[in-house]
Amino acid sequence: MKEQAAGVEVIMVGAGTSGLATAACLSLQSIPYVILERENCYASIWKKYSYDRLRLHLAKQFCQLPHLPFPSSYPMFVSRAQFIEHLDHYVSHFNIGPSIRYQRSVESASYDEATNMWNVKASNLLSPGREIEEYYSGRFLVVASGETTNPFTPDIRGLCSFCSSATGTGEVIHSTQYKNGKPYGGKNVLVVGSGNSGMEIALDLANHAAKTSLVVRSPVLPGIESIRGNEVVFENGHSHHFDSIVFCTGFKRSTNWLKGDDSMLNDDGIPKQSYPNHWKGKNGLYCVGLSGRGLYGAAVDAQNIADHINSILRPC
Repeated sequence: MKEQAAGVEVIMVGAGTSGLATAACLSLQSIPYVILERENCYASIWKKYSYDRLRLHLAKQFCQLPHLPFPSSYPMFVSRAQFIEHLDHYVSHFNIGPSIRYQRSVESASYDEATNMWNVKASNLLSPGREIEEYYSGRFLVVASGETTNPFTPDIRGLCSFCSSATGTGEVIHSTQYKNGKPYGGKNVLVVGSGNSGMEIALDLANHAAKTSLVVRSPVLPGIESIRGNEVVFENGHSHHFDSIVFCTGFKRSTNWLKGDDSMLNDDGIPKQSYPNHWKGKNGLYCVGLSGRGLYGAAVDAQNIADHINSILRPC
């Protein structure tokens, strides 16, 4: 079944913090937009896929979204619960909610030179078992899917045997599935990756009496050679038994739905133009939150994009 959605000036893909920041900046300049979001809520990485003890890893003044600072009562390092509370207020304050279309999986986006419009096809996932294709058109397209699109798990020989009923009884999860260390007390847990999430999850596990080991590319434990059932074999030949493996190995960006773009994003969803010119492509195509500068970078991108669109719509 096909449905033609009403045209708008701006189509955004993603209702994470990058999309919300851009929406606020557009709203203040009275520019209409629609946001297509794959999940059933905005800011899903915070609301659904973050661990309980998470805090912003930078001081709050470097993590504020545009035009609405954190309350002065918030601590320097804002907790997950406080950040979600602030995002809820942000969405309400700028009346963003009515412009979000949840559970829309964008399938393709292409620019039509004849009409000077972006045409976006999305699958409506709200009706299981009933395939509904929706079509959106807009003068501008903003890639706001951010840097946390698809959880990444490395391809390790024998990994599937770790949780196979025939050869192993272990649990394998990505950091997006981890909430807290309560279920892991007394268990042998291997944390793979030593970024912010890896170090914080390792600490949380230790605080809950898990027997925690850490694998990084610059080894605390050597790299993983292979896995045999619940035995993890390291590159130095030693092996250890583990009950669980938590992969804190980050994400892969994905913009394979963007068709015909030869100037803005590479195959890994990374801007080809270097900072600070990364956010603007051709024909009204923009990206937000892909500069590698976290929330601060997304806020700057959002304001730049809104100002540029406004200058086109309302030239002096």
